[in-house]
This record gives sequence, C-alpha cells and structure tokens, in this order.
Amino acid sequence: MKRLQRQRYLDWLLRWKDQQIIKVVTGVRRCGKSTLFDIYQDELIKNGVCREQILAINFEDLDFEDLTDYKELYRYVKARLLPDKMNYIFFDEIQHVQGYEKAVDSLFLRENCDIYITGSNGYLLSGELATLLTGRYVELSMLPLSFKEFCSGLGTDFSSLNEKFEQYIHVGSFPYVLRYGYGEEEAKEYMSGIYNTILLNDIVKRLRINDVNMLEAIARFMMHNIGNRTSPSAISGTMTSQRMKIDPKTVDRYIRGLTDSLLFYEARRYNIKGKKLLVSMNKYYVCDVSMRNMLVRSQDSDIGHILENIIYLELKRRYREVYVGQIGTDGEVDFVAIRDGMPVYYQVSQTTLDDQVLARELAPLRKIPDNYPKYLLTLDDVFGEMDYEGIQKMNALKWLLE
Repeated sequence: MKRLQRQRYLDWLLRWKDQQIIKVVTGVRRCGKSTLFDIYQDELIKNGVCREQILAINFEDLDFEDLTDYKELYRYVKARLLPDKMNYIFFDEIQHVQGYEKAVDSLFLRENCDIYITGSNGYLLSGELATLLTGRYVELSMLPLSFKEFCSGLGTDFSSLNEKFEQYIHVGSFPYVLRYGYGEEEAKEYMSGIYNTILLNDIVKRLRINDVNMLEAIARFMMHNIGNRTSPSAISGTMTSQRMKIDPKTVDRYIRGLTDSLLFYEARRYNIKGKKLLVSMNKYYVCDVSMRNMLVRSQDSDIGHILENIIYLELKRRYREVYVGQIGTDGEVDFVAIRDGMPVYYQVSQTTLDDQVLARELAPLRKIPDNYPKYLLTLDDVFGEMDYEGIQKMNALKWLLE
C-alpha cells in the first residue's frame, strides 16, 4: 500500500517534538492519524531515537483492551518508562479509555515524557481534558487527503488535471482508497463502512439515539444541502413536511453529534463590516464529497456546491479561522479566511464565462470596503492573471495545488 508522507502534518509534529506540551491530533475516522504516527515514529528513529524510547498503544487493538481502565494504563506505561531518556508516548484513539485524562495528566507531570494522543471526534477536547489541561496541549486538526496529496498518490495513471479532479470527487479523499487501484465500487463499499461506523459508534452510542433512521435522514439532508444556509428550525420544518416529525431541539442535538464526529464542519457566518460572528443560519460542509455522492444522487449541475465544499476544506487546512462572509443585508461572500487578524476573501463558482454570472459573483467582493486580498475561484481555464479591480480570478484546481 502506498503510504503518503502528509508532510504538512509531519512537520507540525516535528516542530513540537520534545516540547513540554501534549500533542493532540483530531480528525474523522480513517483520515490517516495512525499512519501519521507510524511515519513520525520512523522519523524519530532516523534521527537517533532508540525504539525502546517509543511506546505506542492503539486502543482499537484488542491486545490493549485491558488498558482501557485509566489506572491500568498508567501502571502499564509507568513500568516501561526509561528513567534516563526521553520517552515518546503515543495513545491512538484514546477516547476508548474511560477517564484517560487522569492518566495523561499524571504522565505529563514527568519531564521525560513526550505525549501524543489521537481521537476521532470532537468530544476529545471537550469536558474534563480541556478543563484539566488548559494551556498544556496543542491541537492538530487532521483532514483526509487534500487534492494535492491525492494527486501525488495517483502517480501517472491520470494525465490531465481535470481527470484527477474527477477521480478525487468519485473515489474520495480517504488515504486507504488508493489501495483499491482507484476503483469506484470498492471505494464506495469502504466509504459506506466508515459512514456507518461514525453514525453507530460515534453518534448513536454516545448520544443514546433511539431513532437511527431520523439521524440518517438529517445527515442526508445536510449532505444534499452543503453550502446552503440552514438551521435546526428549517430542518425540523422540512422533516415534518415529509411526515417525519421532529422538534428543533432534537435536530440541534443531532447536528452537534454529526459535527462532533467530524463528519460535518460548521461554517459560521461572519459580519464583514461589523467584524463579528452571527448566531444563526450557518452552513455545513461534509468531510469528504465522495461520501456525499454515495448517499445523495448527484447531478452535473451540483458541481458548484461540490467545488465549494472542497475549497472550504482546503481553507481549513491553510487557515485557523474560516467563515461565511455576510456583507450588508443580502450580500454574501462564500468564505472569509483569517490569519493573525488579517482576512482574505474567496468567492467560488463553477464557471463565470457568462458576463452576467461574472458580474453576480464579483458583486459581493466589490462591496467589501477594505483592501485585503480577494479571489474568485472557478473551474474555467485561466491563462495568466485575470484581475477585476483588484479581485484576482484563478483556476480552482491550480489553486488547490499551491
């Protein structure tokens, strides 16, 4: 199986190596967290760390089932620490350990322990861990393969950029799909397994949901409506009109489960002029568009929303803050990405070769009363720079490869 380096994530781990702080890697199931740890451990050994200094435990491996009690886990690790050397401790899928934060906290107090943990849902950094270890951990939010990473794994099988993008949409961005030789049917079966595991293990069990069919109906609704503003009340109304009565509070609880499992990401609305977050009618994007295509009948006309979803995930990789921009009462900029207080604005469209469509897509960007960078990303072939009064039009696929 091809093992991609995921260099951006590897560099993050290397940057924090030996620092007295807990490294937390979060990400949806099967996005590559365990493989990242394997690659990082190989890197440690290449740089002079002895294998005896590395202690790695994957709590989805039955060999370590007895360690899901935090006291047993602590005793097990403590007995294997080398007293005169740095110990590199890896806890993979640690959410399976009840009270794990107590064991992690005790190990953190030891100066010769460099601790790395992963988890497959947003619950990992909620509650006791965040409270107990405030200021003592850093988080790496890991996503499935970017388009650039996906292309590097394809080799020479697909010549044109458009062919690679079609493949990315259809077989998905989870690293494991590259094992199947890019077959769509095998990839769909694998994707179905991930989806069902997330629903049943990460949401239904944790939230004690009885109506699994309703949860799945809401997940499908959200996938069908990626890039559209919505709310628990709006979803409740739609479900009720389809004779699936559910109250908005329950919808909100289900949405929280879907986002905490990292199956979906919530993009909150941001008032560009007032520089403040708005509280309602946010947008949701799925962690992998091929999973959406598996569950929702996709139309060719839907490529605009699919592209928007992919651009959103890429912005999440590049920026800490990504919002939907609100300008005035009815103007909307697809994304406002902020780093160190500096915004960059992005508008996304399948094509703007029609003059009316171009004018419509440029209009919100032109309303923004500042001089920060503004981009229009499309699938149009763009030769050289196309600049519209400071708004730069770029080919989205080339931008994804930057």
